[in-house]
Amino acid sequence: MDVADLALALIRLVIGATMIAHGTNHWFGGGRIPGTARWFTGLGLRNGTLHAWLSVITEISAGTLLILGLLTPLACAAVISVMLVAGLLAHRPNGFFVFKEGYEYVLVLAATTLALAALGPGRLSLDHATDITIHGWTGAAIALGVAAVSTTGLLALYWRPQPKEPAA
Repeated sequence: MDVADLALALIRLVIGATMIAHGTNHWFGGGRIPGTARWFTGLGLRNGTLHAWLSVITEISAGTLLILGLLTPLACAAVISVMLVAGLLAHRPNGFFVFKEGYEYVLVLAATTLALAALGPGRLSLDHATDITIHGWTGAAIALGVAAVSTTGLLALYWRPQPKEPAA
């Protein structure tokens, strides 16, 4: 085992734990599922309750898969897709910086996760233990392609933003 394997495991652990915490917060934190549903509806997504549950399931599942290093390109695709939706709907209008609710944070998570899909999960992973060797350009293409299709499909089917009311 070399330092690269430890670094990849650290990246998987931190992003995975972050995603699990985020999904758990949508489920049990503050406004729970009803509050998360209202927030998603406020962002222009129809059927906010469905999206609240989908976000919980996606974030907890992707986080768990990342920690285990299992099906890494698909776990990365899930994270990238969640970050694309969050970035486009919630953070983009606020500019770059996270302290202004901008997209800085989701961009870093998405880019790091795409890099992870390209590099692979390392030897400290279930992918390695089971000889699943999808990384390099293939891993990156799978992660980015699945994320782009998923995000586009979700927005096409469910995103109906309300027009802004003109200033009085």
